[in-house]
Amino acid sequence: MNIPYSLPLIDKDVIAEVNDALTNTGWITSGPKVFEFEDEIRKLTQADAVVCVNSWVSGAMLMLRWFGVGSGDEVIIPAYTYSATALACMNMGAKPIMVDVNDDFTINIEQIRTKINEHTKVIIPVDIAGLPCDYKAINTLVDDIEIKSLFKVNSPNQKKLGRILIVADAAHSIGATVGNVPVGALTDITIFSFHSVKNITTGEGGAICLKLPEMFDIKDEYQFLKALSLNGQTKSAFQKNQLGGWKYDIIAQGLKVNMTDMAAAIGLAQIRKYKNQLLPERKAIADFYSQSFSSYDWAVIPTLFTPKKESSYHLYLLRIKDITEKQRDEMIQYISERQVGVNVHYTPMPMLTLFKEKDYNINDYPNTYRLYANEISLPLYNGLNKKQQQRVIDVVVEAYKAIS
Repeated sequence: MNIPYSLPLIDKDVIAEVNDALTNTGWITSGPKVFEFEDEIRKLTQADAVVCVNSWVSGAMLMLRWFGVGSGDEVIIPAYTYSATALACMNMGAKPIMVDVNDDFTINIEQIRTKINEHTKVIIPVDIAGLPCDYKAINTLVDDIEIKSLFKVNSPNQKKLGRILIVADAAHSIGATVGNVPVGALTDITIFSFHSVKNITTGEGGAICLKLPEMFDIKDEYQFLKALSLNGQTKSAFQKNQLGGWKYDIIAQGLKVNMTDMAAAIGLAQIRKYKNQLLPERKAIADFYSQSFSSYDWAVIPTLFTPKKESSYHLYLLRIKDITEKQRDEMIQYISERQVGVNVHYTPMPMLTLFKEKDYNINDYPNTYRLYANEISLPLYNGLNKKQQQRVIDVVVEAYKAIS
């Protein structure tokens, strides 16, 4: 039995929606499907407005440009995340300042406090595996009088906000909640990913959710960001056609990061049944794993649910107690040889060549390394049946016995 690590959901609803884009609407680049998808995301997340883009990293770069982040500025991020979180900052000329994470993989807020200085413009917490960070504490931190006094204004939007901007890296966490509030409405900016392996996919894609303070006019910011995502152009081709006027303006130094209707069509078919069908199915798979592995004292069950928050069940980060990185790799080899796909999320950035060459050192982030060294990500996706789930469990148990 061959069990892939991940598979995108391409069903009859997706095919029908894509066919509609191809044969009925007349648009394959940004058009009516994108607007529909933005509205569905807005309703799911309770955000004030949503701007769809072609990837998470594009969305992050767009928002850093919107906030005036550039050379000499610093952005605080966790050391435990995919490299895109840091690269978005570096691509805008800013320096990523890494901090360690807690045992549940969320960013350590006390360490954030120690890294804030007059160069700090943005904090990007990361919802690893779909578990939301403590946004209430992070929001409180940036509103602290002492912290605000350090904030040095370098752009109109920085002056308007008057403090550090919070940009949630919610690449994994669409559908996750804190209390009754969904990710997307928990802080200033939230950015989702719709990459092929995500809970909702558009092949490649992302979405920026706005929940800015009242000093910002959300309608104006939405229109500006739509232009900024299209080379700073005030009208898309679709809008020029619909409005009957070809004239447009370039109002800012934008990026070309708009989402296409072809991509949005895939996401539309999935998001319409996400909350009631797709997300509960993922939760059921994760719960089955947790129940099964709870009988083994060597298995460290990931935090998926607390009285205060619930994950999106994007990844199942199983950790193996008291084994080394080498033993973990031996387990993965054993599992892979038995045709079960597994992964590791992630190699910490300070262990990667690019960041080592920039003097980041994994020894500065001991909890990040401790979590990484014995972590194995198990298959978790819609369509993974019970027989396959049991096979995953059985092979992981066999692998542990083989290296013990």
